[in-house]
Amino acid sequence: MMTEPEVSVVIPVYNEAENISPLLEELEGVLGQLVESSEIVVVNDGSTDGTASELESWRQRLSGLRVVTLARNFGQTAALSAGFDHTRGRWVITLDGDRQNDPADIPRLLEQCRREDLDVLSGWRKERKDPWLSRRVPSQIANALISLLTSVRLHDYGCTLKVYRREALRELDLYGEMHRFIPALLSWSGARIGEAVVTHRPRQAGRSKYGLGRTCRVLLDLVTVKFLLSYSTKPIQVFGGLALLVFALAAAAFLAVIGMKVFQGTDMTGNPFLYLVILCLLAAVQLLSLGLLGEMLTRTYFSARGQKRYVVRRESSDAPSRSGEPVKQVESD
Repeated sequence: MMTEPEVSVVIPVYNEAENISPLLEELEGVLGQLVESSEIVVVNDGSTDGTASELESWRQRLSGLRVVTLARNFGQTAALSAGFDHTRGRWVITLDGDRQNDPADIPRLLEQCRREDLDVLSGWRKERKDPWLSRRVPSQIANALISLLTSVRLHDYGCTLKVYRREALRELDLYGEMHRFIPALLSWSGARIGEAVVTHRPRQAGRSKYGLGRTCRVLLDLVTVKFLLSYSTKPIQVFGGLALLVFALAAAAFLAVIGMKVFQGTDMTGNPFLYLVILCLLAAVQLLSLGLLGEMLTRTYFSARGQKRYVVRRESSDAPSRSGEPVKQVESD
């Protein structure tokens, strides 16, 4: 049997033929200096240039390199998810394939994770080498919104260079553009999250795949993340709360209709406030129904998957187990 490595480096790539060889050369030198055993998992996300041939050439001469080729371009979130599924290391490090992340930061990040007993360590590109208007400004706005809505305060959610404890990724499901929200999603299970300044280098070759259009998709996914973090196990609270607000608006409109009839003699049948009352009552009933359906689906989901609504980090007890033996302390890591 192959010995499982201690460190796994996951690199999603899409049309990075000019960058993949210099990156793997750098990474080989850095990982060779580590005391821990390591592997590299490169996920080829449907590249249409020479990336596949470059990877095949490196796979034949670099031990510990594993290449996962996707059937088509599924996007960075799917590529990272595929990388996580194919890693074996206790520590999982993600890295961009465009060489803007510096592999030389890896030993320092690993040491900080161990020293501070972290489950997630997120890189912060404090001195970012990207265009100001098209990349840095949208990123700063998105980072501020994500930190505000998720209560996980990070300066740079978009930095791919991160270190994860493997156990923290076990129940992670990624969709859409969710890869940038991984620290926030893991915070639900009580993951210990830290941040460290990392080196950011200007792109030397290839073309960036990011643009302003992605900002809209990120904002929509942020709504999903907020719901998952705050209301995924209690949807009735959000839909029921909205139903109560709409019902209050209906009550206020109805009082306005009565007041206009009594004091001004306004005909109720032609009063637009009366139609507003009817509309709000229908909307309140629909919202309340959505909340109840959400509660039923939530219970079905957790029951079908055998999942609990909590995560145990460790258990300490001197009480005997059912077999009569003392219960040992169980560590999650």
